[in-house]
Amino acid sequence: QVQPVESGGGLVQPGGSLTLSCVVSGRTFSSSVMGWFRQAPGKEREFVAFISGTGDITYYPDSVEGRFSIARDNARNTMYLQMNSLKAEDTAVYYCNRAGPGASGDYVGIDKWGKGTLVTVSS
Repeated sequence: QVQPVESGGGLVQPGGSLTLSCVVSGRTFSSSVMGWFRQAPGKEREFVAFISGTGDITYYPDSVEGRFSIARDNARNTMYLQMNSLKAEDTAVYYCNRAGPGASGDYVGIDKWGKGTLVTVSS
């Protein structure tokens, strides 16, 4: 299985912005539906963004809609998550993965998880 490599996390003040990157090796990236997920301390991993293989379809849960933006560059096997107007509750380890439909109507990761990248929103 292909394991993604996430980067770009760090410490940011509330209201600030951050851009995460995810590199996925393998020739199937351009045909893969992808997603960003996050796991806050003491909580279950949750879905935060979805993008189709061609990048023309995106979807976000209400918690990040209007603040986060997902994009991909298939020529570079790379996916991005632009995060604006960050809040303390966005603090989490962020992961990328191929996305598949979940039982509750959102999306879940379907490949092996990478190490993630930590985003801390604090003043």
